[in-house]
Amino acid sequence: MDAFYASVELLRYPQLQGLPVVIGGRRRRDDDALLQKYAGQPLADIPVAEFPLLKDYAGRGVITTATYPARAFGVGSAMGLMKAAVLCPQAILLPVDFDEYRKYSRRFKEVITEIAPVMEDRGVDEVYIDFTQVPGGQREGGRVLARLIQKSILDATGLTCSIGVAPNKLLAKMASEFHKPKGISIVQPEDLQTLIWPLPCRKINGVGPKTDEKLQAQGIHTIGELAAREREWLIAHFGKSYGAWLHEAAWGRDERPVVTESEPVSISRETTFERDLHAVRDKAELGAIFTALCERVAADLQRKGYEGRTIGIKLRYDDFRSVTRDQTLEQPVADAKAIRQAAGACLKRVDLTRRLRLLGVRVGSLRRADSEAPLAAPAQAAEQTGRLF
Repeated sequence: MDAFYASVELLRYPQLQGLPVVIGGRRRRDDDALLQKYAGQPLADIPVAEFPLLKDYAGRGVITTATYPARAFGVGSAMGLMKAAVLCPQAILLPVDFDEYRKYSRRFKEVITEIAPVMEDRGVDEVYIDFTQVPGGQREGGRVLARLIQKSILDATGLTCSIGVAPNKLLAKMASEFHKPKGISIVQPEDLQTLIWPLPCRKINGVGPKTDEKLQAQGIHTIGELAAREREWLIAHFGKSYGAWLHEAAWGRDERPVVTESEPVSISRETTFERDLHAVRDKAELGAIFTALCERVAADLQRKGYEGRTIGIKLRYDDFRSVTRDQTLEQPVADAKAIRQAAGACLKRVDLTRRLRLLGVRVGSLRRADSEAPLAAPAQAAEQTGRLF
């Protein structure tokens, strides 16, 4: 999908179309004040001048996404909001609303599966689709079906998407980035040298900044330059498995099938605080956040039909050091109270004298809730745990 989170926000606030808009951080006092001031009026009638601006933000939140006009100033996902304010101070700042994004995510995926049932869910805003058995799927190399999917999603949701059509997932992912927004890009095997090889190596999904830095140190900047290296050389420098994969990727080879169903390993929620919080001095605020995380994990489990035995927590301190702890229960759980009790037991085993930047809750060792094994009862150890916050 094209700038998915931002596009969903623009459905609510169409008056912001064409303006630099940044989505990031939790709902703030300014956001609540704005909605209260215009309560009872259509959101589309809120004057543009009333929205909070990025230049007025103070904190350490990060950008989740930004509209294309904001990106033109160099603003991008995962960038600190205050850093982005230097690049684009006039950008409008909106809070993240994951519930709304998940709602639209479900809608556009339902539209796709009505047209092309073989779909692999790759997150809230991305999927892989197998056109092979779809009637008319090969017309114009897949362009006709891609247009149909784009139109159907737009009609159902008001959102646009970009589609890459290729013989495999690796090339389709790269192609989908060629002509955003609203683009359709087709890559055939014979297009490898002209369309793929001139691209930077980072365009390969699976080549991160560290690998790219190592490649550049060896004089390898483009995918074509990577393809020119012998397989044995890549294995010697990057290991047997990853080196071999780099060679295959550079030549556009990817045998992975489109997987329509997969079992999650775990389900988790975490949040980064606007300011560092202390377990004692900010006990009430941390307690509310902790409870909310457990409730959101429980809601995710129940919506997806899972329960789990391993409950874990994740903390990040003010010095950016992270710690995790977990506890395995006798019986799987899926309710917020049991998750909070077990997660609270994990908190007993970490240092809470330092200030905290981040708190997360995870449930692992998942199984289907409708299996024959009995449903969860909170573990005895968790029941006896006192609350830290």
